Amino acid sequence: MKNILLTACMAVLSLSVFSQGSGLDKSYAQIEPKVIEWRRDIHQNPELSNREFKTAEKIAAHLRSLGIEVQTGVAHTGVVGVLKGNFPGKTVALRADIDALPVYERNDLPFKSTVTSEFLGETVGVMHACGHDTHTAILMGVAEVMAKNKDKIKGTVKFIFQPAEEGPPPGEEGGALLMVKEGVLKNPDVDAIFGLHINSQTPVGVIRYKSGGAMAAGQSFTIHVKGKQSHGSQPWAGVDPILISAKIIDGLQTIISRETELTNEAAVITVGKIKSGVRFNIIPESAEMLGTIRTLDYGMKEKLNRRMMEMVPTIAKAYGGEATIEIRDATDITYNDPKLVSAMLPTLERVAGEDNVQEQKAITGAEDFSYFQREVPGFFFFLGGMTPGNTKPFPHHTPDFFIDDSGLILGVKALTELSLDYLNRS
Repeated sequence: MKNILLTACMAVLSLSVFSQGSGLDKSYAQIEPKVIEWRRDIHQNPELSNREFKTAEKIAAHLRSLGIEVQTGVAHTGVVGVLKGNFPGKTVALRADIDALPVYERNDLPFKSTVTSEFLGETVGVMHACGHDTHTAILMGVAEVMAKNKDKIKGTVKFIFQPAEEGPPPGEEGGALLMVKEGVLKNPDVDAIFGLHINSQTPVGVIRYKSGGAMAAGQSFTIHVKGKQSHGSQPWAGVDPILISAKIIDGLQTIISRETELTNEAAVITVGKIKSGVRFNIIPESAEMLGTIRTLDYGMKEKLNRRMMEMVPTIAKAYGGEATIEIRDATDITYNDPKLVSAMLPTLERVAGEDNVQEQKAITGAEDFSYFQREVPGFFFFLGGMTPGNTKPFPHHTPDFFIDDSGLILGVKALTELSLDYLNRS
């Protein structure tokens, strides 16, 4: 009889929580200034992928202070916290990425980053130019709210602070793929995972999402071009790898503009770096190009890869040189489980307001959150970080990238309420 009564009471509690909210308004008000303070500190002290040592220490110390079970050194510098609620149930995971980018910050902020480091053999600035500092601070806030309200949790919450979302350094493993390989979704086994990404071009207070394929698969490529060195005044005596590189770049773009059915899905090939030569009057012997491929369809991905492998050496040969290309997977397609999205949309609409939860088209940005979604159902959405009324927001990965701190608390509320509703209704 006691078990029957307990089950009935828990069922009523679950229905009440899902329909009316968790009643954590006071907790959210108390945590907001802390989240902003954490964000600014992390922003001022950014660290590159697989080098997030101090950031990881800060996260781990915070989780331990809350009585959360903590594991460090996951996928090199990742931190995982496990919080068991007062009632048995499923396990939900929440993920935040913690790494920064090799970008010199140009903002005039009191917490501006002046950090420099080494990246690919060059001295670079280091900046949270994609908002991972906000993701980290938000999840730290969620952890504190939930740790102080274990009586509202039916099941277990796993907090995943992931390094190297921007990609590990050459020759190293890292990111979500390595976390999955090391078993981050096991012990306890995760039933569903939620994540968010701040967006500098979405107004504060707005949440955007897409069911199904939401973000592109990302690949990186390296092209090595071999020519023949000669004096700059005698190009006929050599084979110019810079000219060949230009022809290859032009050729790659024709794959997109003339061979890809863009009415099906978007696709992108971008050369982001080219390195060659040492002096103005010397035609160099070699050149190297680095770039990215973005696709939202597996068939298109296979076709683009095949055509690039065919085209690059052929173009080089036509101009008397040689070229090789290597293509590496970076992320899979970020796929939001339609059933999970449908079930959890009422939570987001309750938290942000129905008019502020907006469906969007797929984007060609990429996220290694996709590797978690290959293993368990996941829902990844976008959180507004643009000051209302701003007509010229700067995009991500740029020196002027800016996020309005007032948007962070909605992220805390969204992840907390999604977790509680998922656990309490399952």
